[in-house]
Amino acid sequence: MIDATATALDSATPEQHRERYLQLRAAARARAAAQRGPAVAGATLAIPAGATLRHEVIPAGWYWAAPVRRGEALRIANPSGRATVSAMLWNAAEPSERFNAGDTVKLQWSARLGRGKLLFSDMGRVLAAIIEDTAEGRHDALTGGSTPASNLRRHGDAGLRNTRDNFRLAAGKLGLSARDVPPCITFFAGVRTDADGRFVWHGPGSPGEYVDLRAELDLIVALSNCPHPLDPLADTGAPVEATIWRAPPPAADDPCRTGGEEAGRGYDNTDAYRRA
Repeated sequence: MIDATATALDSATPEQHRERYLQLRAAARARAAAQRGPAVAGATLAIPAGATLRHEVIPAGWYWAAPVRRGEALRIANPSGRATVSAMLWNAAEPSERFNAGDTVKLQWSARLGRGKLLFSDMGRVLAAIIEDTAEGRHDALTGGSTPASNLRRHGDAGLRNTRDNFRLAAGKLGLSARDVPPCITFFAGVRTDADGRFVWHGPGSPGEYVDLRAELDLIVALSNCPHPLDPLADTGAPVEATIWRAPPPAADDPCRTGGEEAGRGYDNTDAYRRA
């Protein structure tokens, strides 16, 4: 079947492409403005009794990896508020498909990734949806995780554990290599850009914050509990918690799926892949 929309785009002029770009950007900004509002004090998504499948405590500096099946959720919790947690996601059936930070930001017109946003793969499919986020988007998909070089600048010690090496170790256990470890997302990391495009650190999270990721494909998820490379404090972090649980089925009007044309296309790609 010929896609009429794709055919129309193929024949569009540069001016028409730019007009479509401006329309999509305006729609994305309008959605963001409509969603923005005062925080709801104490709002939480409770894990139902008996729904927990696995619970782990990840010490400061260490990593953890586990399968998360479609329909399950992964809760990443920050009890102390001092930790930042980097995450990498792979398609369990085809690990060459993995999280793409650039596309995740670009396709959603925002680097502020909170409740209702999606984590896209490098194939344009939805790997996971953020179904709860008490940190209200204080996450970083721009900077990447810590490295030996960032530890040397931050602590004067390149030998401390770091996210880049943690993910390489996790990938190696999956039969993957360093080339299968692209830039990650780091949760509970207050990074923004200033008017000159420079990264600015706005601090770590608050005690007790958590984020829930609902898997939209069978995944392998790796977490690295290492300090963020922009954090100026000489603090080696604190333990965090990872809980895999059975998520409730998405509603018909699931805001993750209905969050705009880009989200719809991502889910269409994902559904087609699953049916193939």
